[in-house]
Amino acid sequence: MTATFHTLDAAVEHLLDRLPEALRIGAPLGLGKPHRLLNALYARVESDPSRPLTLYTALSLDPPRPGEGLEGRFLGPFLARQFGDDFERLAYVDAMRRDALPDHVSVEEFYLQSGAMLGSAQAQRRYASLNYTHVARALVDRGVNCLVQKVAANADGTRLSLSSNTDLTFDAVDALVAAGKPRPLLVAEIDPLLPWLGGTAAVDADWFDIIVAPPAPYPKLFALPRQPVGDAEHAIGLYASTLVRDGGTLQIGIGALSDALCHALALRHTDNAAYRRALDALDPGLATHPAVQASGGLDPFAQGLYGCSEMINEGFRRLVETGVIRRKVVDKSALMRRANEGTASELDLELIERDGEFLHGAFYLGSQDFYDWLHDLDDDTRRGIGMKRVGEVNELYGLDEGLERLQRRDGRFFNTCMMATALGAAVSDGLDDGRVVSGVGGQYNFVAMAHALPGGRSALLLRTTRDAGGHAESNVRWNYGHATIPRHLRDLYITEYGIADVRGLADEDCVVAMAAITDARFQGGLLDKAKASKKLRAGFTAPEAWARNTPRRLREALAPLRADDTLPDYPLGSDFTVVEQRLVRALAWLKREAATTPGKLATVAKAMLAGDAGDDEAMQRMALSVPGDLRSRLEARLLALALRETRR
Repeated sequence: MTATFHTLDAAVEHLLDRLPEALRIGAPLGLGKPHRLLNALYARVESDPSRPLTLYTALSLDPPRPGEGLEGRFLGPFLARQFGDDFERLAYVDAMRRDALPDHVSVEEFYLQSGAMLGSAQAQRRYASLNYTHVARALVDRGVNCLVQKVAANADGTRLSLSSNTDLTFDAVDALVAAGKPRPLLVAEIDPLLPWLGGTAAVDADWFDIIVAPPAPYPKLFALPRQPVGDAEHAIGLYASTLVRDGGTLQIGIGALSDALCHALALRHTDNAAYRRALDALDPGLATHPAVQASGGLDPFAQGLYGCSEMINEGFRRLVETGVIRRKVVDKSALMRRANEGTASELDLELIERDGEFLHGAFYLGSQDFYDWLHDLDDDTRRGIGMKRVGEVNELYGLDEGLERLQRRDGRFFNTCMMATALGAAVSDGLDDGRVVSGVGGQYNFVAMAHALPGGRSALLLRTTRDAGGHAESNVRWNYGHATIPRHLRDLYITEYGIADVRGLADEDCVVAMAAITDARFQGGLLDKAKASKKLRAGFTAPEAWARNTPRRLREALAPLRADDTLPDYPLGSDFTVVEQRLVRALAWLKREAATTPGKLATVAKAMLAGDAGDDEAMQRMALSVPGDLRSRLEARLLALALRETRR
């Protein structure tokens, strides 16, 4: 019988009474984590070594903490507005960041908030390198005895929706039972702010053993601030959009590169003339690129796309709203086969239209606007979105391989990486000293699926350079001491300088293709290393056209499209006010200019000689309209300089 509680302490006491002394608890990644329940549990066991706790989870999201100086002046008010003053931070995350978890408490994560735990020995030691689809199996091996999850409830509380996280709960329960282990204790925390999604995401309330419905106020959901999209990101998105085939299937990751891709796909469909102008600005011959001709297209989407991605995010919202994502699939193999072959009858098409879904995901995460959109979906759109198990979304071998192959025709799998090698390996989740930046998540699944599907393609997106202490470093390396995707799975790479189709190529040809999309400043060194390693003929000379791969040339090419808002800074909307958007540009410029000691000294000197910014709104937002002490006056001068340098 399901036990229902309205206080967290009572729910935790009941949970502890039902479980053995050793607590082995699983919690969803991201938004589905019940923060208040986990904090109450942690507070109860933190000082009680008789109740050892191991938490198995991933992506424990924690808002940034404002620092000092200009960053603190900007972030303080923004974070208060974005997350609310009552946002429930996870206590174990704060302890783990400080390496302060007690000896009887351990947190094992298979995906970390990007870059957040590089300095934590406890997090790095207990990181579990797992493909997303292998996590349920690992939970069986760990002997998990409890799963806790945030849920949404219907009006009378008789049905609960796993909503943001159908990814692992069902798979984990089934895997534990199939292995002959006891069904884990299932605990739900109801959050009225969590959007309701039905279908396979919804269960009867008595599926859970414990339900806790804490009273108001309800802290805001964790909302990801949408980041600005620059020239490089827009260029990558435009190139990637040309590889998508009408009537196909789309998977995307998260971040500015994915935002740019979704903007480009929407532009391709809604304003094809502007889209083609943007492509011509990048590369007038792009339409004849072999990869575009073989795998993509430039026309609007007559049939539309089917979205199938582990994460549903802001970009999918835009693609649904603009009619790009609309190709429906059904769980009937014969019907899907006829639809793919073009032999479907009118009755078949009516059945697909009535019963089909156009977007499948295993979890969702995004901005507050995105959550509001999910809350306010009309009935038809809501029925078109299906939340699924990760084993169903991320691989072909979970439930019905034949059906999934039919649904995922012309699959395009777009993910990001930090670095790539000239021989086609990708570095996406870790550093060469072994520390983990994030995790492999589903990336390997999608790359492997692209190779397994007829007509499938995997495209890894990356910026060609990064800022390293005030100077640029290439993200296209000869080699690196860590790889997420091995070179034998190389397929498509996309940078701001073009498309490298390296699937099945010999090593020499792969090196040439990768060098062709590398920043011109680093091509020579890359080619020299290839020659020294006997992977490139000694007489090879870079074509003159490669010299065009410079930030300046890219900036000049896209400038008119940036000016007329064809390629805006925030193509999917912004969580920053107009004034804050100006400040984001200014602070980013200041960070770059002052990245080195000489740069910092030069910037300070220039700021002290400069006049006022003439941006009273920005200075007021940063509480620097009337600076008081010496430090504030210096900050005001630096900000004034940065605002002037980035004024449009």
